[in-house]
Amino acid sequence: MNPKTVFLWLLLALVAVLALVCIVLFISEKHPSCDDQMQGSLEHPHSDQSWIFADLRQEEMIQVMQYLKSNLGVRLEDASHASPSDNCIYSVDLQLPSKAESLSFLDHGGSRPPRQALAVVYFGNQPDPNVTEYVVGPLPEPMYHQDVTQQKYGGQIPYYRRPLLDAEYKQMIQVLHSVVFPTAPSFMHEVLNYDGNNLATMITAPQGLKSGDRGTWLVFFQNVTGYFLHPVGLELLLDHSSLNINQWTVKEVFYNGQYFRDMAELEREFTQGHVRVEMIKRVPVDGDFSSLKPRVQPTGLGPFYYEPSGPRYSVRNNQVVSLSWSFAFRMDISRGLGLFDIRFQGERIVYELSVQDAMSVYGSNSPGGMSTRYMDGSFGIGRRTHSLVRGVDCPYSATYVDVCFLAQSERPTVTRDVICVFEQATGTPLRRHYSSRQLLYYGGLPATALVLRSVATMGNYDYVWDFVFHPNGAVESKVQATGYISSSFLHSDGLNYGNRVGEHTLGTVHTHSIGYKVDLDVGVDRQVGHQAQ
Repeated sequence: MNPKTVFLWLLLALVAVLALVCIVLFISEKHPSCDDQMQGSLEHPHSDQSWIFADLRQEEMIQVMQYLKSNLGVRLEDASHASPSDNCIYSVDLQLPSKAESLSFLDHGGSRPPRQALAVVYFGNQPDPNVTEYVVGPLPEPMYHQDVTQQKYGGQIPYYRRPLLDAEYKQMIQVLHSVVFPTAPSFMHEVLNYDGNNLATMITAPQGLKSGDRGTWLVFFQNVTGYFLHPVGLELLLDHSSLNINQWTVKEVFYNGQYFRDMAELEREFTQGHVRVEMIKRVPVDGDFSSLKPRVQPTGLGPFYYEPSGPRYSVRNNQVVSLSWSFAFRMDISRGLGLFDIRFQGERIVYELSVQDAMSVYGSNSPGGMSTRYMDGSFGIGRRTHSLVRGVDCPYSATYVDVCFLAQSERPTVTRDVICVFEQATGTPLRRHYSSRQLLYYGGLPATALVLRSVATMGNYDYVWDFVFHPNGAVESKVQATGYISSSFLHSDGLNYGNRVGEHTLGTVHTHSIGYKVDLDVGVDRQVGHQAQ
């Protein structure tokens, strides 16, 4: 190559490098580091006052457990393997201070409310079995426990009303496999191809239709991915009201539109040829049409979330602070996400905004479906939140927060990345106008929103809980349901109760109701503590 040509190429390369350096230096000068920009732009810094709403720490939960074991005067079993006839601690969670105590501390320089826990205890090994709730405090070194059951519920909580322990559910399944199914060997083998492991079970709720009942309809499916869409037609009602597991009995059996007294009667009728049998296709382990595997190859990467100057919000402990907003958050074991002391431009507008419950009511021509009234708080919305997947459940660059629970166990469990916080562009202008008359001009503002999110999986449903904060002072709470529908076995007039979604699968009609608590503090006079006129 000609020496002059080489020299010219080297000179151009040097000019390009110098230009790139100048650009980088210019950008660095105009755009400080993420931390500097984020901290410099937050008009309202974090406050340690939000700690009064913070979830219990691991060490606090352990202290409460040790205190109760030493001071309740009864033997407490580990709830993870407790029998109905045992005493056990169901859960330990934060006991929120009263609003009066909180506002006195937050607004008027009052003393910090004592930090306390709420413990739910099952007393199965008592002359009068019951469920009792205790307030335990002060933390971190408890010195007292107060029975608040009468105060909260107006009386003692009967034992039959207790939510199912995971251990009790496992005991129910064990009874089915070891005691109930062996009474119908021909039916189980010839109709359901039963091998001890190919059936999945879904429980219904409530556990009865009248006070004192504790019986559950159990619906059976093929044990595959997305089993909710593969019912086999068998359902049975198990009475598990006795504290003696050996006395649990089947009260009724349903198969393909026919009722039987128990599995033994079903077996008898089947061997005599009196049962209408539907031979179902065995579904592969991946679930076939219920599989989560993509059916087509992805066409490429989609739009990507990007923060060119870093986050414009900050998360510290249990408080989020952004350009316009600040709020505290926590995760209740039963109810899920709750927000407190929500402030817009430094002024509180909401004292509490929290999920209370999610209810779904089903209809079907099968007993399990027609009797189902799920109230998800009884299963634990907060307890059933799981780790979020980056780039799917939330943006990669979101801020993720771990959560600690103590429920149905003697030791706390820390779950990683349960809550995420991020700012997103809404894709529409906050306001804009284009004028081509008289004066030619355009004015517009891009719309962004700050989002706090968690996802709870309640059996077949995944509830995506969002609290959205807009720059104009609007707060939005929303939930979207995903996951799987619940289904019944399709028989006779089933299409009057839903839609056919598989050869033998009825997508049953149902409704969802979501409950929130909203305690607005708009226009409150902070000095005198009453509603401004």
